[in-house]
Amino acid sequence: MSLYSPSIEKLIEGFEKLPSIGHKTAIRLAFYILNSSEEETNEFVSSIINAKKNLKYCSKCFNISDTDPCIICGNPKRDESTICVVEDVKDIIAMERTHEYKGVYHVLHGSISPMNGIGPDDIKIKELLTRLQKGVVKEVILATNPRVEGEATAMYLSKLIKPLGIKVTRIARGIPIGGDLEYTDEITLTQALEGRRELQ
Repeated sequence: MSLYSPSIEKLIEGFEKLPSIGHKTAIRLAFYILNSSEEETNEFVSSIINAKKNLKYCSKCFNISDTDPCIICGNPKRDESTICVVEDVKDIIAMERTHEYKGVYHVLHGSISPMNGIGPDDIKIKELLTRLQKGVVKEVILATNPRVEGEATAMYLSKLIKPLGIKVTRIARGIPIGGDLEYTDEITLTQALEGRRELQ
């Protein structure tokens, strides 16, 4: 039997459905909302409703945006001859924080994972190939996550793209800044060796 009233219990359950939110955190969030002013609560609810209503997928790269095309695809200064392929919209933010990449993106919205029933037709691979057939792209950077699914997706894409005569590269992976060699796993060390480059 729950110690909370049905309305509070439902609110807690709602927060528990969010990723990485456990029961205790859900209770804290629920009571934070309950203790907020009506104005703050309405503002919070409105921001969720507006985001759900106004956000759409960019028809070019499948980024989530208020506009179509998104601000990156709509920027004439971006280099359309280079496409960086990422699994998720959040990965674009990570890449943009470097201030180094000047090309455009393609969001797959997932990775190939037979264990989870996700095949090539379940993510935005066909749409990527359609973009590549326009003949503008010279390089595709595969920036899928360095997990089994991300690696499998990168390999699959590489086999599809290389016959088109487009350069396919993979982002280098290796030892993080501040990391110790003795605590680094063999796979990461191998990738660090493979991604080594000459010092200038």
